[in-house]
Formats: sequence, C-alpha cells, structure tokens
Amino acid sequence: MRDTIRDVVFVDGVRTPFGKAGKLYEETRADDMIIRCIRTLLRRNPALPPERVDEVALAATTQIGDQGLTLGRSAALLAGLPRSVPGFSIDRMCAGAMTAVTAVSSAIASRQYDIAIAGGVESMSNHPMGEGVDPNPRIVAEKLVDTDALVMGNTAENLHDLFPAITKERADAYAAGTQHRYAAALDRLRADFATMAARSADEGWTVATDDQLPRPETTVEGLADLRTPFRPHGRVTAGTAAPLTDGATACLVADAETAAELGLPVAMTMVGFAFAGVDPETMGVGPIPSTEKALARAGLTIDDIGLFEINEAFAVQVLAFLDHFKIADDDPRVNPWGGAIAMGHPLASSGVRLMTQLAREFAEHPEVRYGITTMCVGLGQGGTVIWENPNFEGDKS
Repeated sequence: MRDTIRDVVFVDGVRTPFGKAGKLYEETRADDMIIRCIRTLLRRNPALPPERVDEVALAATTQIGDQGLTLGRSAALLAGLPRSVPGFSIDRMCAGAMTAVTAVSSAIASRQYDIAIAGGVESMSNHPMGEGVDPNPRIVAEKLVDTDALVMGNTAENLHDLFPAITKERADAYAAGTQHRYAAALDRLRADFATMAARSADEGWTVATDDQLPRPETTVEGLADLRTPFRPHGRVTAGTAAPLTDGATACLVADAETAAELGLPVAMTMVGFAFAGVDPETMGVGPIPSTEKALARAGLTIDDIGLFEINEAFAVQVLAFLDHFKIADDDPRVNPWGGAIAMGHPLASSGVRLMTQLAREFAEHPEVRYGITTMCVGLGQGGTVIWENPNFEGDKS
C-alpha cells in the first residue's frame, strides 16, 4: 500500500489583482498579499479543517525584508492557520510558485502529506529583481555565462537573433492578441481574484478589485512605434514584454482520496512535471525541453494537449515554443484568456496563476483531456506541469 503513488489534485487557486510596480501596492507589504490569498482560499473552501493542512510552501524571488523570514511559516501564522501547520520558502525565480506546487505534490503522491497550500508573491515595487544579490564574479570572469544572462530583456533579444523567423512584427501581433483575449475573458478571470486593500500616500486607501496593467486598446500599429530599450534598433519593447508587477497567488493541492473524504472540489489532476536547464543567455527556450521531458515521462505527445497556459515573459519566448511544436501563433488553445503581457508577471507567483487559469478553462472545455502550464526561468531553466481535466467526456482508453 505504501509504495503506491497517489493521485494529486488541484482543488482551488486564487490571486490578488496584479498591480503595476511602483503604483498600486507600493505601500503594501508582500506578506500581507500572500496572507490575503491564504485566507481567501480557506474561506472559499469551508469543508477544509485548517488543522488538516500539512504544509505551506511559498515562493519569492527576492527573499529579503517582507518577503523573507521563512515566508511559508510566517505567512501561515499570520493567516490564522493553527501553529501546528509548518511552512517553508522556495526560490526558483519565475518558477517559484510552480516549484512550490510540484514540491508539495511530490510529497502528497508519496503519502507524506495529504493537503498543502502552495503559492508565491513578488513586490517588484519594493524588491526589484536582483536587489541585494551578489553574483559570484567567476560566473562572468570564467565565462560560465554571458552578462546578457543577467538581464532578461537581453535574453529576449538573443532569442530574436537565434530565431530570425520570429520578427518584431510577429511579436507585436501576438502581444496585441493577448491583450484582446484578456479583455474578452475578464469577467471569468475575476472569479479567482482575492480583492486586496492597498494604500497610497497620495491617494489614501483603496480596494484593488481588478488588474491594473491591461491595455485592451492595444493595436499592432501602436506597438510598432515603441522604443526598444534593451538594444538600439532591437525587437523587444514594453509592449511585447510582461510589465514589472506586484501580486500574490495561492492554491490548495491534495490527494484525490482526501479531497473526496472532505468534499473538496477537484479542478484538475496532476499527470506529471519536469524542469530543464538551457543556456542562460537564451533562457526563453526553457519551456521547450521541459515540455518534451514532461510529455515523454507521461507517455504523451504534444498532439494530446488541448490547452496551453504559457507564461508570457516575452512574446518572442512564447513564439519560440509555438514554432518548435509547429503550433500557429493564433492557435485558440494557447493562452485563450490572455497572459502576462496583459496582466503582468509578479515573478515567483506566476506559476499558480497559470494553474488557476487552466483549471477554469478545463471546466469550460470537457472535450479537452490534457493541458499544460509552462514557463521560462531566469538563469536558463524551464518548467512544465501536465494536468488532466476531470470534466473530460471523451474516450479515456
């Protein structure tokens, strides 16, 4: 019995509305954002006795100040979970929350936990990417990586160099499309927002109920005139990159039997996952090998995947993935409700945002059996999780 791997299910996920760095949440503590998400999860799932939570795994890319102090434990205490509930922090840069989910899911599958909370938070207002870091000088001096690897926009320009078929025009068209898809899906996305109080010295208190960053009026013509900050006459612009963002996400994962025992909903079931390393200078290709590895382990092919949630760090990175797998730029299976170019990418929190979105999309698509959440990761990595739709009505043989 104990050597049997258990099914891991995604029960529910929430997120704060995302805010523009330096604006909405500039005077809001990062830990308060993730606390809000945890409390919202517990309120949305009253069948879950809080003492049944076995672990709280929370991610942040910059683990200092209000994003430090073993965030998983401190946020659990502040959120009102019993003191018996442990917690820890995790860092895999952009894939922090994704790694939090896969870490606790592995323990659930192997019967070490029954239920866990996983998520992430990033205040890019108060903790810009790279704050306080001290890279070993050997990384550059011994040419382990090029200095481009330390500037994400430069890695995106490098992808355009690597794949000349991915033109600026294609990137602009993709970016405009994701803005429009987001706008069309906003009412559905709101179902998983944990409204958040925020204070501004200039404007006083407000309640954030919507993402601050989307630009539904975006056109390809307007994007064409934006400057290219990472390289003179380059191809990456603010319009084809995820904006600097503050926000938090959290989710509940459990084994299928415990979810059934407690009457918790099952939004999707984990099939498998994989992480892979790539050249740090072209980190945007990371989702390609991680997806190939995850598919191979699961005995699936790309043709089995009916929905794709790909984190849009940069348009070029998504297009590189689509070209590799021979998927059209405007394939309706890809980010059907828009992505990070529209709503923002608060680094370590984004993995759970992808999962929450996919879970909602599964509910609307019973004809789809499998979907993936995937993202590139700074310093040259990719992460992919494959999920199965419990609402699937087709042949499961």
